[in-house]
Amino acid sequence: MSTQILASSQNDKIHNIVRPTTNYHPPIWGERFLHYNISEEELSYKQQRVQELKTVVRKEIFGESTYDVSKQLKLIDAVERLGLSYHFESEIENELEGIYNKSIYQNDLFVDEDLHDASIRFRLLRQHGFKVSSDTFEKFKDEDGNFKECLVTNTLGLLSLYEASHLSCLGENILDEALAFTTTHLIKFVANNKEDPLSNEISRALERPLRKSLVRLHAKHFISIYENEASHNKVLLQLAKVDFNLLQSMHKQELSEISRWWKELDCAHKFPFARNRIVELYLWILGVYYEPQYSCARNILTKIIALASIADDIYDSYGTFEELELLTEAIDRWDINFMDKLNPEYLQIYYRKLLNSFEEFEQELKKEETYKVHCGKEAFKKLLRGYFDEARWLNEGYIPSFDEHLKVSLITSGYFMLMACSLVGMENNIVTKEVLEWLSKDPKIVRATASICRFVDDLVGRKFEQERNHVTSTVECYMKQYGVFEKEACDELNKRVVNAWKEINEEFLKPTDVASPILVRALNLSRVIDLLYKNEDNYTHVGKVTKDSVTALLIDHIP
Repeated sequence: MSTQILASSQNDKIHNIVRPTTNYHPPIWGERFLHYNISEEELSYKQQRVQELKTVVRKEIFGESTYDVSKQLKLIDAVERLGLSYHFESEIENELEGIYNKSIYQNDLFVDEDLHDASIRFRLLRQHGFKVSSDTFEKFKDEDGNFKECLVTNTLGLLSLYEASHLSCLGENILDEALAFTTTHLIKFVANNKEDPLSNEISRALERPLRKSLVRLHAKHFISIYENEASHNKVLLQLAKVDFNLLQSMHKQELSEISRWWKELDCAHKFPFARNRIVELYLWILGVYYEPQYSCARNILTKIIALASIADDIYDSYGTFEELELLTEAIDRWDINFMDKLNPEYLQIYYRKLLNSFEEFEQELKKEETYKVHCGKEAFKKLLRGYFDEARWLNEGYIPSFDEHLKVSLITSGYFMLMACSLVGMENNIVTKEVLEWLSKDPKIVRATASICRFVDDLVGRKFEQERNHVTSTVECYMKQYGVFEKEACDELNKRVVNAWKEINEEFLKPTDVASPILVRALNLSRVIDLLYKNEDNYTHVGKVTKDSVTALLIDHIP
């Protein structure tokens, strides 16, 4: 144990400080990711190969105009599912715009469309922000307004409609009905056809539909599916494999550097009370952006979420109320001269690291870009003020109303802060001062993302938290304010999560307030929560979902 922590624990004994104790399990990866090097020669070869294959794909898939809309939509769908859309953004956008215009001005082209084709067309157009009407599915209903019974045997069509229904907006009842209808019959199909290869696909989709899936995780899985399709495009498949392995090499290199930064911080000894999860945090941020051009952004955001995670555990699991008062004041001032007032020493170590890290972020960026770091800094201050408000409630034994709780707990979800800080390392031409102005106004998509994080986190984590002295969750506050039982409160919060996803979908419809790369960060942050917190807290207690995801993206390469 380090001398600082020894001194700290001796101080605790002298002053009889009783600290809450939470025993988080140690990191499970050891130093596996600490050392990784890819030679410039190998990296250069892979990059060159990707460029060569891209040229062929561009010519084969996007180079010739086609009158077969169904075929083109399926090719675009394959490109996206294989994780390659970032290479062909303008080509995909142009193709879909052409198809959208046909659906408006030549609608008779789609009269005989089957359920599978109609669903893929709707989903792809919606994903790209085109305002295509959900009325397109009315033709699949009978005179009584129910989906036709004959559709039950069209399993592929049902699966496509199921995926399309997750692009619904508030008030689109037909898509709610489609989701209920398809879910019922897909569950039956899986139960009765366990040996059918499609059952595995359906089970996976029922667990996590495309709209909620991390792009790279789905790509890794879909590559093996696509390979077994008789009609697959060989060059496209080859590009997907080479591209996946190239990005994996880059990501492992980044994680290696971040792991060294984390090792220097010496979290295990300096902050033994905190969750030591740097690999899981890198996975989290890899879910937010995976593309090569966001390497700097990933580096910055992983370090910020790591510092926020330590702060969360200081406020939640270790610090006394007096220490938290001091730390909150220090961070509000953001002044290295305040260091001497911080005691015990673990607070000084944390404060110095926080200030130094943000200073390093400023040095990494061009001078005219440092306004983004200022925005991130202010969001971080706001997060810690929120942590302190919750600590004060706990200290005073105060149980707020649900509405009062939300004003603070949406901030302490960390997602307002992560959204602001996700923009710090992104390109200047995308993250303009107008974007930061938009962000300062609490936009609907960011609020929806924070709501998903807060409610899903509370629904799975409250039992563990209540085992120790912990601030009440949104579940208990809802029960108190509305005088309902726990099940009713949980049902209501689950309903709010469903609506928040619909609000995210709405915010993508053109014209949008900000460019798509900004909105995608909010969508991806929500996807990470669905992965890590859907049925249990896979961050605090690293389970199968997290281990499998790290293995798929950062260990196993594609032969």
